[in-house]
Amino acid sequence: MYSIYVIELSKKVFTENRKFREANPQFNGVVECLYVGMTSKTPKERFDQHKNGSLSKKGHNLSSKIVQKYGLYLRGSLFNHIDPIKTKAEALKMEEQLALELRRKKYAVWFN
Repeated sequence: MYSIYVIELSKKVFTENRKFREANPQFNGVVECLYVGMTSKTPKERFDQHKNGSLSKKGHNLSSKIVQKYGLYLRGSLFNHIDPIKTKAEALKMEEQLALELRRKKYAVWFN
């Protein structure tokens, strides 16, 4: 099973990260900067992996550089309504749908 999660990012990400800024031309600086992801772990475990720069057994970095540097905390109110998802493909689709929905609401959002 997979979970979708949302992490609030420091607004510094918008001023300091060109790719993030270019991905969010709709952002007006009023609402928050967010990261949307999906995981087979709990959102809390996944957040901790991002913040700690965790590596996989094969030595691959499991953390998003954006979350590691700018991640503040989980925003449960933006994802707790989403039920666990059975397949990775469905979870990736839901991650993108949520990210685009939040962008329409003027949040600045990063997902991959």
